[in-house]
Amino acid sequence: MDSVQFEELSLSLLSYKTGWIKTGRWNQSEVFKLVNGDHDPDYLLVPTCEEEITQYAKQALDSYKQLPLRLYQIKEKFRNEKRPRGGLLRGKEFLMKDGYSFDLDEERALETYKSVVGAYHRIFDDLGVPYVKAQADSGDIGGDMSHEWHYLNATGEDAVFSCDSCGHVSNQEKTLSLPQEAVSAGGDVSVKYFLTMDKTTLVCAYYPTGRTLEPKFVQVEVPDIALGVPEEHVFEQFSQVDELSKRVVRVMDARLNSRSNFPDFPVDFHNRSMITTLTDVPIVLAEAGEVCGECERGTLREQRAIEVGHTFYLGDKYSKPLGLSVDVPENGKVVNKQVMMGCYGIGVSRIVAAIAEISRDNEGLRWPRSIAPWEVTVVEATKDTGLSEAYSRMQFDYRVDGRDESLGLKVKQSNMMGIPMVVILGKRFPMVDIEVRGRRRDGQPQESKLHVHIDDLSDTVNNLLIHM
Repeated sequence: MDSVQFEELSLSLLSYKTGWIKTGRWNQSEVFKLVNGDHDPDYLLVPTCEEEITQYAKQALDSYKQLPLRLYQIKEKFRNEKRPRGGLLRGKEFLMKDGYSFDLDEERALETYKSVVGAYHRIFDDLGVPYVKAQADSGDIGGDMSHEWHYLNATGEDAVFSCDSCGHVSNQEKTLSLPQEAVSAGGDVSVKYFLTMDKTTLVCAYYPTGRTLEPKFVQVEVPDIALGVPEEHVFEQFSQVDELSKRVVRVMDARLNSRSNFPDFPVDFHNRSMITTLTDVPIVLAEAGEVCGECERGTLREQRAIEVGHTFYLGDKYSKPLGLSVDVPENGKVVNKQVMMGCYGIGVSRIVAAIAEISRDNEGLRWPRSIAPWEVTVVEATKDTGLSEAYSRMQFDYRVDGRDESLGLKVKQSNMMGIPMVVILGKRFPMVDIEVRGRRRDGQPQESKLHVHIDDLSDTVNNLLIHM
């Protein structure tokens, strides 16, 4: 984060309710609220800090010339998870790196977003564990664009889809898909009803029974749709609209055809000139083996994944309700502009748990060099007087296991802890043994046991480590 001109700060773990009410996030189910005696809660424990950082920036910015403003922290966060599991993978308290950017306009904000994405690639490359960046839904954080950063593993809670033709990667909520073959006749059809914001248009989303509708895919076709309104309220509100103002939009999933078994229309509406039908639209969650909706050529592959980071372009999602704007001279006038924002998170403690989960084997943990507690465990199996000189030649990160335990137990426990290598100073010293536990980053096989002279030990160890 420092390399892309972010500055570190430390915000309070407590946040007052005013900002959260303004942004519509005060009543989230996953926040811990603090009650003082018989009073209603006024504070919460921060799950993320968009409200706090925006208000901080509002106080700190005196001029547009101070932009861009780029800030981050590494600190505890709290979420009232309904089902904590997997140790550090999903807990009520976790350590998080959260960063926030403030720019004068969208163009510059997207440049900042691009620079942070580059920094994230360098961070995950340095960790040395294969990862993917996936187009994602912004969820409760909001904003116009976001990407998730995942480790692929069968234990993951998320589904990531990739195309074998165009290479597009996205999570399930953002993956558009088309049927692999021509749709056969018949088949039962389900339907979900929505209203537009002005309540004059009934939107009917038809999709195959047994598939899962993704309302945000419908919103792409009907941008002014109102999501989250219960169906009983949809019909109640639509019935109150003047007959001459009523419209109907029927959105047909690409897997349906004219011979599918459609349900009866739920309202009395006979003005066919006011009915619009959109066909061949993918509006259900993707499944593996279907055609990629991005290129319409490749086949989609599904993999389970563990999310360890998320980047968001927020636009004015928070700056507008919280009144963060700056005066800017333009063409001889002073124009007041909303500040454009981005936010960027990495689950620090979650990364530790994720790497432990995906790299472990029957012998225990198997850390990459980047986060191993140390690189090499040194075990003595001799009392040779030359050992002190040997230690002076070790140009790598090591710890000596000097416990009064057997050689076999020391090696086994070092392997269980996931230390990349064990060096054994044995009876044939100055010849030493190296047992390699760590994996190569490129997946290529490497020797698990080597026998070298003490003079060559550091070069051999470092040549092995550089690939881990």
